Amino acid sequence: MSFPWLEFAGLMLAFLINAVIPGADFAMVLRQSIARGRRQALFTSAGVATSILVHGSYTLLGVGVIVGQSLLFFNVLKWAGAAYLLFLAISALRGEPPKAPENLDAIEVKRSDFSAFALGFLTNLLNPKAVLFFLALFTTLVSAHTSGDIKVFYVVCMSMMLFAWFALVSVFFTTPSVRQGFFRLGRWFNRVTGITFIILAVRVAVAQQH
Repeated sequence: MSFPWLEFAGLMLAFLINAVIPGADFAMVLRQSIARGRRQALFTSAGVATSILVHGSYTLLGVGVIVGQSLLFFNVLKWAGAAYLLFLAISALRGEPPKAPENLDAIEVKRSDFSAFALGFLTNLLNPKAVLFFLALFTTLVSAHTSGDIKVFYVVCMSMMLFAWFALVSVFFTTPSVRQGFFRLGRWFNRVTGITFIILAVRVAVAQQH
């Protein structure tokens, strides 16, 4: 069986379009880039990308269909995701404003790489829309005749693509000139990101199962 290049290209394009649309993942990586620096932002990006492997795994195993059709599970995931985003919002609003690079080292060493990774991982994992999105992608764009190993390859490519995208976001927003502009915002940066997380939490809370 030859490799289904057309199916692969369509799937990757649909996934890429969804990935670049700003959402909770983007907001988290942006905040990490400004407040914590490039290393922490890259670990957060890795966490987001790794979560995609989880979504892809249960979708390929068929568990995703059960999850997508279970109103109870969907609501549990929805409210857990909303609560987590509200927690991030409160943390942002109560946190210290981002500081200039020369004053940032002491802050960054206190936060482990694992914590940064976990932030990205949980932000994506607890998003109920990610569950439904994966189901929609594989239901509409992937043939039932496509072999399991090719589907696994698809998921791995999605994860790598997402990491590459957020790595670029991390590098851009940790560029000294760009980052310095955010430093000048002071506490307004915390307020804007905090409000953004609140809006995202509301969007998750009102999400409906289709």
